[in-house]
Amino acid sequence: MKIIMLGNDTKEEIEKRLRIVATAGNLSRADGTVTQVYETNNDYENNLRLARAIVGYGHKSISEHDYLVFALEDVTPIVEQTIIGYRLTSFTIKSRRNVDFRNVGFYTPDFKDNDGNIVEKNAYLQNIYKNYMNSLFKKYGELVDEGLPVEDCRYILPYSYHSNIIMGCDANELLNMTSDMLYGKISNISEIHELGEKLAEMIITKAPYLSRALDKEAKKDYYEDKLSFLDKEVQIDNNDYQLLNEVKMIDYTNNADWKVLVLAMMARYQYSYEKAEETLRELCKQDPETERNIMQAIIHKKNQRELEQVIYSFQMPISLAVLTHITRHRMHSLLVPDFVPMWNLDNFITPESIKTNHKNEFNDIFANNKTVKDMFKSFGIRDEDLVYFYLSGNACNITTTMNARTLEWISRMRCCNKAQWEIRELANQMVDYAKGVSPLIGEGLGPNCKVNGFCPEGKDSCKERGVVVFKKEMK
Repeated sequence: MKIIMLGNDTKEEIEKRLRIVATAGNLSRADGTVTQVYETNNDYENNLRLARAIVGYGHKSISEHDYLVFALEDVTPIVEQTIIGYRLTSFTIKSRRNVDFRNVGFYTPDFKDNDGNIVEKNAYLQNIYKNYMNSLFKKYGELVDEGLPVEDCRYILPYSYHSNIIMGCDANELLNMTSDMLYGKISNISEIHELGEKLAEMIITKAPYLSRALDKEAKKDYYEDKLSFLDKEVQIDNNDYQLLNEVKMIDYTNNADWKVLVLAMMARYQYSYEKAEETLRELCKQDPETERNIMQAIIHKKNQRELEQVIYSFQMPISLAVLTHITRHRMHSLLVPDFVPMWNLDNFITPESIKTNHKNEFNDIFANNKTVKDMFKSFGIRDEDLVYFYLSGNACNITTTMNARTLEWISRMRCCNKAQWEIRELANQMVDYAKGVSPLIGEGLGPNCKVNGFCPEGKDSCKERGVVVFKKEMK
């Protein structure tokens, strides 16, 4: 694992970033304009004391004016999925859909018991582990060489493989992320804790005004498991964990179409809800197309705040291979099971290209993987060190709630024929559910070519609807 800060890390740049943060902290109490306050906040030590004090009071929002970008080299998708889960991070990740991953390398943990002690047979187990991981990468390479799609071959890649990421975040989110990695439940995964330690070093040297706030996080009681009392009553057996066959809608806003239209009237004319409904009904009597015309206007304008007022909740099965495809969308509330305790490794998703000639072999790979994991478990190894036995095709059920605008955006990206096939199937199922309960909103759901009549992919368009280039005004 290698963590590098990309820019903004010289003495002069650190002092300038701190000056901006201190100015934000001083602005509400100082006379003058922003630039005048900025000019007076020109002493590094004073700025450091001021920023530390304000952050220490709990006013951490001033650190959101401090933005940092990192290179994360040779980390596993365990790290990847963890950081993507922070909604205010930005990231770019090397694609497994386009890049052959057979030689990227993999992470080998020190195997520990449930008390966190390295087991006596660690070296012996590491040797077995390395040979086993190499066998999976070898099989992956063979499937790639056979001509199967790289994006399908990756379903047998173990979650130990090395990923490379560019990550950007404001300093407040960096503090939040780092404290979780050091003191939260995920800190029991050694690789996550190591990343937390490296980010903490970055904070001390590159954002020193946050160092005391980070130390205080270790004492926060919100890192205690507040739901542990449930475990005494609930029979826990992850091997009974049943994977859904398809997306299920579990909740939605009743009369979502009508609510959006009424709210549009309220926002435009400052009507009460009752007045907006009354006016809308009168307009509909005069022209039956009024509802659709208003909704189409909302769908095709840039600011679609009206669509944010209604929600849909879904539960869906998803593989680890494409979990990041849904996690990366920012404006939805996502619940993903923790990596620990381990999921039922009998649950996995098989690509169609694999089913054709390699279904039995694929099934054997996943069955054997569970056997190897169980063998390591028999040595008393804790689950936190067994997470690298997840294969990318292993799947879980996730739950998400999103507003109509977010669903619209997801559908633009994920219903497209260029989208990865598994996430495309899930997105189309979500869209079908939403159309069933809100048909007018549903007219705005789907890929660009269907909804807007053009494809933004240019020469890379699938050409299915005969539209392959940007509209002229978009060039």
